[in-house]
Amino acid sequence: MLPIFKPHQNIYNWRFELKYRISYQQYLAVRNALVPYMVQDEYTRSSGRYIVRSLYYDSDDYQAYYEKIGGDYGRIKLRIRSYSDKAKDAGLLKVELKTKFGTSMEKHSTFVTREDYEYFLANNHWPETKDHVLVEFERLYHLRALKPKVLLDYRREGYNCRDGGSLRLTFDQQVRSASSASLFPDPVFFRNHYSHNTVILEIKCQDKQPAWLAAIVRQHGLRYIANSKYVQAIEISRPDVINCTAGCFYPERAVLGIDFPADGARAPRASVTK
Repeated sequence: MLPIFKPHQNIYNWRFELKYRISYQQYLAVRNALVPYMVQDEYTRSSGRYIVRSLYYDSDDYQAYYEKIGGDYGRIKLRIRSYSDKAKDAGLLKVELKTKFGTSMEKHSTFVTREDYEYFLANNHWPETKDHVLVEFERLYHLRALKPKVLLDYRREGYNCRDGGSLRLTFDQQVRSASSASLFPDPVFFRNHYSHNTVILEIKCQDKQPAWLAAIVRQHGLRYIANSKYVQAIEISRPDVINCTAGCFYPERAVLGIDFPADGARAPRASVTK
């Protein structure tokens, strides 16, 4: 069984995440302001915005969805991810377990071939493996009676620190989702999450954000927002799910600046070994 680590442990996969929903004009301004401090990641440099496509798993009573809505501490999300929207070009696929503790998260992932992914779809278990991520994914899959529920994809632009630090920023556009039981359905009917003018900025770090980034956030009036793409995908693509406390897609509460919000239980800062 894959261990679920506690916030105080020194693990590489632990990080904080902050999300901002911004206009295209703000995106251009923030991107320009990042130039002295950050560079495009290797995928953005080679192809511009790249595709991120994820198949999310949940139970028939949508346990993961309601745990997210309720802000449950230590909630777990399972997904399989591709960086292509075509099966023939998919290459390796990423299997992920993501655990959330307030505004901090821990992610474990591993890669599988498309053949292994198709084997799992057909047989409900992976080919014989000792990979801890796959073993835990399969355990939770059966324990919670999970099924693939929604397909979500978007175009991502990623940035890393010039000094090699752990800080990472991404801009996501053209976010859309569809009800689906596989990564590459044909045909598929996607629904857009936002207008063409909306960009999602995500700040991901293992320690306190640098002063220059806090200044950029304040200067451009960015507002932290709870922005679960999975919750949005469920609410858009699965009309059979009714959420009477909807507040993730259309939040009423946001805070200025880059400090952590009072959004459920807040985890202590991670202690990261360099």
